Amino acid sequence: MKIVREALAGTQESSDLMVKIAPAAGELEIVIHSEVIKQFGEQIRQVVDETLQALDVREGLIIVEDKGALDCVIRARLQSAILRATDEPSVDWGKMQ
Repeated sequence: MKIVREALAGTQESSDLMVKIAPAAGELEIVIHSEVIKQFGEQIRQVVDETLQALDVREGLIIVEDKGALDCVIRARLQSAILRATDEPSVDWGKMQ
């Protein structure tokens, strides 16, 4: 999927996260800020990477502001932001976990 506009999903509330997405030609940059980065940083990064790969996102700026969200919340917020940032008419939900 190609990121064509900026998009947001989520909140800054406890146990949630805010995902910000913007176009970036030729590169995929992922920035993760988390209150629990020392304990769960690798897991957060893995969920983000898997979700981006499943949706075939190869370019863009992805900023994750985590407040202790579960994996399913990370995945859902990221999916929502990506869909808002693209012009794709449909998604193969079978690819998603």
